[in-house]
Amino acid sequence: MIAPRSRMLSALAGAASLLAMATVAQAEYRLTILHINDLHSRIEPISKYDGTCSAEDDAAGECFGGIARIKTFLDERRAALADQNVLTLDAGDQFQGSLYYSTYKGAAAVEFMNQIGFDAMAVGNHEFDDGPEVLADFIAKAQFPVISGNTSVYSEPALKDRLPGYVIVEEGGEKIGIISVLATDTDETASPGENVAFVDEIRYLQSTIPEVESQGTNKIIVLSHVGLRKDMEIAAAVPGIDVIVGGHSHTYLSASDPSRAGAYPTWVTGPDGVLVPIVQAYAYSKYVGELVVDFDDQGQVLFAEGDTNLIDASVAKDPAFDALVQELGAPIQQLMAKEIGATTAPIDGDRASCRAQECEMGVLVAEAMLDKTAAQGVTIAIQNGGGLRASIDEGTVTMGEVLTVLPFQNTVATFKLKGADVIAALENGVSQIEDGAGRFPQVAGMRYTFDPKSEPGSRIKSVEVETEDGFAPIDVDAIYGVVSNNYMRSGGDGYKVFATNGIDAYDFGPGLEQVVADYVAANSPYTPTLRGRVIDASANAAPAATEEATEPEATAEAEEAAPAKVEAMVDSGAVYVVKPGDTLWNIARQQLGDATLYTKIIELNGLSPDVTLAIGQSLKMPQ
Repeated sequence: MIAPRSRMLSALAGAASLLAMATVAQAEYRLTILHINDLHSRIEPISKYDGTCSAEDDAAGECFGGIARIKTFLDERRAALADQNVLTLDAGDQFQGSLYYSTYKGAAAVEFMNQIGFDAMAVGNHEFDDGPEVLADFIAKAQFPVISGNTSVYSEPALKDRLPGYVIVEEGGEKIGIISVLATDTDETASPGENVAFVDEIRYLQSTIPEVESQGTNKIIVLSHVGLRKDMEIAAAVPGIDVIVGGHSHTYLSASDPSRAGAYPTWVTGPDGVLVPIVQAYAYSKYVGELVVDFDDQGQVLFAEGDTNLIDASVAKDPAFDALVQELGAPIQQLMAKEIGATTAPIDGDRASCRAQECEMGVLVAEAMLDKTAAQGVTIAIQNGGGLRASIDEGTVTMGEVLTVLPFQNTVATFKLKGADVIAALENGVSQIEDGAGRFPQVAGMRYTFDPKSEPGSRIKSVEVETEDGFAPIDVDAIYGVVSNNYMRSGGDGYKVFATNGIDAYDFGPGLEQVVADYVAANSPYTPTLRGRVIDASANAAPAATEEATEPEATAEAEEAAPAKVEAMVDSGAVYVVKPGDTLWNIARQQLGDATLYTKIIELNGLSPDVTLAIGQSLKMPQ
């Protein structure tokens, strides 16, 4: 939904930029903004899957990012811009994502950030993962402003009077106001405690920007942690914003890469008719954004351009930082390096997959939880897609990789729930799919069909539970054994029904990361798979939706050959019996040699395109 609008706005911005370039010589003030967001404790270099990078791959130049490379890149760019106006900003979520956070909490991050020299940092939702006290300790050690304007901490002793909403900095003789806002659902996605509240981002900015301007600044940067979609809403609704530097949605914006998620910058027309540039730089230390903005005497943006810079092996590691990374990492290397099994192919845990559809990592984690607790009478597993933080590459799997996927130190939580409450939980899970919210449910022991085009609260179209005889409709009055993680069980990610209606809850099972590691070890080599348990009713062939991403795109030759292949078919009376995990696509691929021929199975059997297959169902097969 963002991409088409981005293209439109980019086209508008392109025209505006051409006009601006004609007058750029009149610009009174030029500012370069270097920015990162959502580093998520990726202190060490990362693999192409955003997970732990092995020493061998790093030595071979196949890895990216890491704080030592970030230091080098920022130092080099600031040296090259030594006679110009530069700000270095972080849009939040330094916390959570690797054993460096699990071991040192925010202490390691703030030490590195102090030495790099940031001008300001927005509080991200994960800065509240361990409560306000850990964030307060981070702020006390920070030698740079840590800000969050729409976060009310008046009643929280650890943070009261320590978390300003904005900061006014002076650069090159000009005052620049930097105002921060944080996603208002942070009380669901983290653990801020009962004394911290969040107010609407737009209302806060509308009331605060005039206050900042009254202090003699006509240049306003919003340093946000709300996600690109919300940033665009803010830009369209709030007058006075000159630039938005964002995070939270991990969006890859680029001015040069055709595979980008959107343009860098993405332009939105504000309520006063002024175009506002929005930037973001993906996540995990893989990119650093660089935006150049020209302002006129009145603080209006004349021109803005830039790009995200890939931090690959061509960027040398800062020697001092690299030595400190090694020193801090020594106590945890032994655990991270422990080999727990192997996988026959990469396990997809990408954010875009796991927050919108069934993903391979979701299958693995949900099945591992269910396997661990089945003997306790548990039959349903539900895991939030946002709890899956990385993919795992093919080959040997280490404990460090598992911990990168599951960094939150969640425990397995079991409880009982009525069928109606299971449906309510799934409704919550798919209620914010358009925003890429982390609540999206990965499941085992059940399957569900949803329609993302329906209104939130009425998107779940069917729910079935797995029995010895196949899948059967869920009984809204029956009680089911459910396993999840303790974060969700306590109401995290909007799963309040787990907290309020869960029966006989036990939140102190083994660590989720250990359960998954044990499952991989017991099934090594593990083969990633999709089960067809999450069905998108809006797709052309709903049962195929979960497998479509794993099928190679049809070539022109294959498309031309398919009709000829169909013409050669005759109804031979062959019958196929549906097995667990089957979809029309994989049946067509296995039985007919071409997944795209699933339509012929539909026609021959008189099925509807959105049919839900039942285990044991007989299908006549063309041949």
